[in-house]
Amino acid sequence: MFQDFYAGGIGGPDVTSFYDRGINCGMADLVEAHKWFNLAALSGDVRGAAARADLAQEMEAREIAEAQRRARTFVRERSL
Repeated sequence: MFQDFYAGGIGGPDVTSFYDRGINCGMADLVEAHKWFNLAALSGDVRGAAARADLAQEMEAREIAEAQRRARTFVRERSL
């Protein structure tokens, strides 16, 4: 998985790709990444919707459901 993110050469890894996948300190949090892509998609970001769809292919249904729950909670807590 990590070789997909490696930019090669002296530059090292492409840090934005790590953030895209919810990677923090070498640990991937696909649920959290999906949540943020979902929030971006909800605001009309086409790239967010595409990234969410790509990421969902790597996730189990229960993980997607948890990501959607987190996104709903995020929106609800900020709508008060």
